[in-house]
Amino acid sequence: MSAGYVAPCVLGICDGSGFVVDDEARTATPCKCRAQIVSRRRASSLSAVVPKKYQGVSFDRHPVADMPDPVLRAIRGYLRNLGENLDLGKGIWFSGDVGTGKTTLAMLIAKTALEEGRSVAIYSLPRLLNEIRRTYEDGSESNYVQLLDRLAVVDLLHVDDVGAEKTSPWVLEQLYAIVNARYEAERAMVITTNLGREALVEQISERTVSRLEEMCQVIPVYGEDHRQVVGRQAS
Repeated sequence: MSAGYVAPCVLGICDGSGFVVDDEARTATPCKCRAQIVSRRRASSLSAVVPKKYQGVSFDRHPVADMPDPVLRAIRGYLRNLGENLDLGKGIWFSGDVGTGKTTLAMLIAKTALEEGRSVAIYSLPRLLNEIRRTYEDGSESNYVQLLDRLAVVDLLHVDDVGAEKTSPWVLEQLYAIVNARYEAERAMVITTNLGREALVEQISERTVSRLEEMCQVIPVYGEDHRQVVGRQAS
């Protein structure tokens, strides 16, 4: 892709620049897609790559195809109105046991959002906290405030394994800062956790969980550990 490449307008209105040009009147007005362009640029330093393992995720492939119908109906419904859900800051909270497919479903949503031209950031919570720690290092390319600002404005923030990090006052402060910034900006989050509500409150605090509950539709994901099923089939 050349350095001068301009992505097409996701709405099919402008030339991809974010402005609608009227040559006769010699005017340029912001296109409806401009907010998305600005969001993508501000989020350009964040992790927005779907890992190789999940790049082929779809409703027609294992393990998604084998998941319970109520779960799949909820995901299909969310994706049918994905643009509106993202614009309104409505996300999804996947909870359930290890190996039931929570991360796969979250990646399906992130992948679809990227395909629709939305800005997305994808992190496990431990990795995200490591990114924050790096901002304190000498020579870091961005400072803490800049990173938090980028995390606040991206259209969709996918955080995996919430509650997996060992709790400390610093961890609680950082997680609350991220969630609260997106809560106040009305930006959508997709999170996964192996913990039930009470255990998650103990791990990340009531005030953070309360905000996530308001921001997200809670979807329990249940069933067998898909990793063990694949292992048995391969043996």
